Amino acid sequence: MKIAVVGSYGVGLTMRVPKAPAAGETVSDGAFAEGPGGKGSNQAIGAARLGADVSFLTAVGDDAYGHAARALWEREGVDAGQVVTGRGATMVGFILVEPSGENRIAIAPGALDELTADSVAAFRPAIAAADVLVVSMEIPADAVSAALRIGREEGTNTLLNPAPARPLADEDWPLIDVLTPNQTEAPVLLGLAEGHGLGDADLVAALRARTGGSVVLTRGGAGALVADAADQGGAPQVVPARRAARVVDTTGAGDSFTAALATALAGGQRLTTAVGFAAAAGAHTVSVAGVIPALPTREQLKTEIGTP
Repeated sequence: MKIAVVGSYGVGLTMRVPKAPAAGETVSDGAFAEGPGGKGSNQAIGAARLGADVSFLTAVGDDAYGHAARALWEREGVDAGQVVTGRGATMVGFILVEPSGENRIAIAPGALDELTADSVAAFRPAIAAADVLVVSMEIPADAVSAALRIGREEGTNTLLNPAPARPLADEDWPLIDVLTPNQTEAPVLLGLAEGHGLGDADLVAALRARTGGSVVLTRGGAGALVADAADQGGAPQVVPARRAARVVDTTGAGDSFTAALATALAGGQRLTTAVGFAAAAGAHTVSVAGVIPALPTREQLKTEIGTP
């Protein structure tokens, strides 16, 4: 199972607070921690822990955070040999986590804005060798487009995790084999205004019409609505959510889901089966504090759900 990931790396500066402050309000009694993150890095590490052979492209600064990132990827078995060292600082994200596990995040991209289409072009051999290419959208739009285009040119299955969501260029849509928005991201991708009135099945149909590929609409506790391109236009299927033993921190759940989905697809599983595996990974992740500590290994999921 070979996976290429084009995405972000950043350091999460996390504060657990009794409640999120309102505008102008100061909330005390917080607890601070910092740790590695970024959607692309989380997905790369998540896939490696699940047994995939992972190559990763991002951009970091020539600073302590960037050096720590390279050491992390080496420990986790992620090939980061083509990661770009930019002039700016390594990306940081400021994360507020409430007792319920809900989070609010603000990001300073720094060096990540220096990831270009040329950077992705140099990564072409890794994309060509992969079974699945995973792209997320914390990186510049030109890098997203270049990755998807190269994936299509090389015949690699492309999986776009559209987070954070923004409208896609018209030429990007047909380059996506699997699209994985949540209920908030789907209308943004489609350019719909608030109060658009479309239900989940309508959103899936509209997204599928744009890509011609498969769509996985994640819906939290309501599970995922899955339209598989292999079903040739059949009705979307509901894949139930997995109940977490407890909810501690939802920060890395989406990245864990994406990593597991890509790994299962690279291993030849059908889309609905792969989504079920991904749901189990996401449920594990929300039950553990911190992003990297929460990403499951295959052995952990085997114990929890009996997966081979």
